[in-house]
Amino acid sequence: MSRVYAVATMDTKGTEIAFVAERIRACGVEVVTVDVGTRGAAVVVPDISREQVAACCSTSNPLRKTDRGEAVTAMSAALVEFLKAEQAAGRLAGVIGIGGGGGTALITPAMRALPVGVPKVMVSTMASGNVGPYVDCSDLTMMYSVVDVAGINSVSRRVFANAAHAIAGMVTCSLPILTEKPTLGMTMFGVTTPCVDAVRKALEARGYDCLVFHATGSGDRAMENLVRSGLIQGVIDVTTTAVADEVLGGVLACGPNRFDAILDAGVPYVLSVGALDMVNFGAKETVPSEFSGRKLHVHNAQVTLMRTTPDENRQFGRWIADKLNRSTSPLTLLIPELGVSTIDAVGQPFHDPDADAALFDELDRVVQQSPQRKLKRLPLHINDPAFAAALVEEFLSLTSSMI
Repeated sequence: MSRVYAVATMDTKGTEIAFVAERIRACGVEVVTVDVGTRGAAVVVPDISREQVAACCSTSNPLRKTDRGEAVTAMSAALVEFLKAEQAAGRLAGVIGIGGGGGTALITPAMRALPVGVPKVMVSTMASGNVGPYVDCSDLTMMYSVVDVAGINSVSRRVFANAAHAIAGMVTCSLPILTEKPTLGMTMFGVTTPCVDAVRKALEARGYDCLVFHATGSGDRAMENLVRSGLIQGVIDVTTTAVADEVLGGVLACGPNRFDAILDAGVPYVLSVGALDMVNFGAKETVPSEFSGRKLHVHNAQVTLMRTTPDENRQFGRWIADKLNRSTSPLTLLIPELGVSTIDAVGQPFHDPDADAALFDELDRVVQQSPQRKLKRLPLHINDPAFAAALVEEFLSLTSSMI
């Protein structure tokens, strides 16, 4: 029977997680407590012992580590494998965790490893700050504990109860994932919206369920996580701008694993070079001094865009080509020769044909083209309706050839 897994370091948070479990049971939901402590004995007897969790660590036993940091890291890896196995076996309906800094860092990687749609709630002292390292691109819900996770008092009692009732509601009122339509992933930025909107509408009219992701680095990773989970069956990757931030240190970097999940999955894949004319920074005064004198465009008070140079564009081309050249399934890279964003067009602030040509020529030179891996250059702007139509035509051609 599916149940909620309530996780904590029960040598220090045992009373608190027992209270959370009690409130979940009061909602009519089955719950089991899981101990991931690595030091003193559990203050409340858990349903799943730390020894059972530790046994899932394939590299070493967390409970034999003398260094606390090493023990916590190993226990976190063990919890990842434990919860994934429970979910795969159909026993896991949701996960709730409580903790301070250490507990949050230990528990949240296992939550992130679960598929999108599996309810995940983390009550944490860290939830009022930067939660990016804990949440990343998952659907993990963080709740601020307000007071420390240290006993049941007039504040923590209400906060823990709210969290317990939230996870109970999530698991009892969950919706099944609909799979009647093939699902596509698409990447979009404001400066490529006309293109992506046209592609989306054309493919929705053909019966596809189109998921559009904001190409902000985390959006790229979210899409690729869904590809890895099998929830996306094809990708039209119009906006690969986060590569520029990855290479040059912008604030919307995609991470070193960009493209890997898509290529590993072998899904039908059409991509382009949308918004590779820019690197993203915060407010204008935050642009690193090494880029002083560069062409900048203030998008708003919190976002400053920097125009990329020919040399930088060649770096992006090599970075992308190194990834694409290991593909084993059909893919097509479409290049819009007249510009890659709304502000990279005649009369616009980032219009620079030489910089664009450097990107296009480098891709043309380095991508190892074959019948399975194609590159096509079109005398169009990325937001021209004809370019959107070409993306759709190429994707449909790939899908028909892979049936």
